[in-house]
Amino acid sequence: MKDKPRILIFTGPGKGKTTAAMGMSLRASGHNMRVMIIQFVKNSPTGEITAFEKFDNVTIIQTGLGFIPKPSSRKFADHKNSAHHGLALLADAIDSKEYDLIIADEICTATDSELITDNEVIETISKASPDTILVLTGRNATPAIMEIADTVSEIIPIKHGYESGFKAQKGVEF
Repeated sequence: MKDKPRILIFTGPGKGKTTAAMGMSLRASGHNMRVMIIQFVKNSPTGEITAFEKFDNVTIIQTGLGFIPKPSSRKFADHKNSAHHGLALLADAIDSKEYDLIIADEICTATDSELITDNEVIETISKASPDTILVLTGRNATPAIMEIADTVSEIIPIKHGYESGFKAQKGVEF
């Protein structure tokens, strides 16, 4: 199966999609693999940003603007532009052949929110070499994107601390 890249998707309504992808980046880094992480929605300091600054073989870039407003909002165009910037960075990372593992964190959320289309995502990742591992995360991965993946994991919530009154916590949610 080395005629196409590995494509893994972590999707679903539960907590842990980004965490799973960050675990893969840690594992890959331990094998001296070069890693690029592009975060399509997040825009605030997170533990992973600070941690990966200490790694020579991991690059992490946030292109998102945070919570995505409704399409009728005046700020929606800014979010759309940011997502397209992230898509351009993804294309550059793929074209460069510099990275062994490329993570497009929350790219499925960006397609679900209509910031970018699944066709744009598919066209971009279809250019990846067979030696590349791609990880796509986010809620509501489209059937078309899931079709091209070789591994799809759906994270389903059983219960969440938020329901018990826990607020987003450093080291757990960010």
